[in-house]
Amino acid sequence: MAVLDKLRGAFAKKSEKNIACFVDGPNMMRKELGADLDTIKKKLSKHGRIKVAKVFLDQFASDKLIEAVVNQGFEVVIVPSDVDVAMAVDATQYVFNDKIDTIAIVSRDSDFKPVLAKAKEHGKETIVAATEPDFSAALKNSADLVIDVKD
Repeated sequence: MAVLDKLRGAFAKKSEKNIACFVDGPNMMRKELGADLDTIKKKLSKHGRIKVAKVFLDQFASDKLIEAVVNQGFEVVIVPSDVDVAMAVDATQYVFNDKIDTIAIVSRDSDFKPVLAKAKEHGKETIVAATEPDFSAALKNSADLVIDVKD
């Protein structure tokens, strides 16, 4: 009986989807938007297990912000140029990773629409998590699931 329980547990864990989450820091980490990394993690965790969690920040990010991001369990990626390009390239790499089932983009920016299209083309589920104002309709309409990250 114990062997059967172990097998059930192994299959149950296998069925949970693995998520790669990419956060557009300059776009989402503003006080006026009210986006909180802890809330983002909780909302995404309802749809699977977060295996990759990265926040992309520009060279102007404060040490305090970087520390807060790390304390929330996210990897910080500092980009000396355009954050969108670096984030899109990194996210697209995970489209080709067989251990990742879902690509989650946390941004309001339509620049990530091609990433979602490529993910879908390769059989990945897609999630866009963001908040108003100025949440791109094109980005919303490209994702399988849209999550509002406002508290």
